[in-house]
Amino acid sequence: MTEEFSKAYWEGHYHAPAAGRPKPPNPHLVAEASALTPGTALDAGCGEGAEAIWLAAQGWQVTAVDIADGALRKARAHARAAGDTIATRIDWRQADLSDWAPPVARFDLVCSHYVHPTSSRESLAERLAAAVAPGGTLLIVGHHPSDPRPGVSHAAARDVHFTADDVAAGLDPDRWEILVAEDRHRPITGHDGHGHGHEHGLHDTVLRARRRG
Repeated sequence: MTEEFSKAYWEGHYHAPAAGRPKPPNPHLVAEASALTPGTALDAGCGEGAEAIWLAAQGWQVTAVDIADGALRKARAHARAAGDTIATRIDWRQADLSDWAPPVARFDLVCSHYVHPTSSRESLAERLAAAVAPGGTLLIVGHHPSDPRPGVSHAAARDVHFTADDVAAGLDPDRWEILVAEDRHRPITGHDGHGHGHEHGLHDTVLRARRRG
């Protein structure tokens, strides 16, 4: 794996034909967002669209952003297959999260799942947090340092692997209430919805915070 997760890298990653069905949404998103009142959401680093499609199915109006055109093509196809009601609730946008700045205080939910920035993690987290509207939710899911993925370069590891406390440290406690800051295990789930891979699953970082109104 390259030290920089460039657009060319991700286009190559998503070059393979899509499976017939999208993957299920990240279980941490389902656990943390199911009780939220639907509004506007930003899915930063949406990949093939599983999380954006799930949010749209719950009634959210979603802006879904990814660096790779190949990922967005697959995501749009999955959304169309899910039906017009879902597809029309998602605005797909191509952008590099390493320097893209979303609208400030715009979204009721901002979420990201395993984003690999070429800029610093702190810079990305700051921009994502700034996009959360007062009373809204920030949800960041990442790779925990105790569970490094094979092949991730040492240079990139600091920004790819982090703890919830690392993210929480960048949030002003006068403006943010930390609701969840945990490391969690989860099974690896394939396109068929069944567990696959490492028998002990994966070790994730989960942070959910509410911007004070």
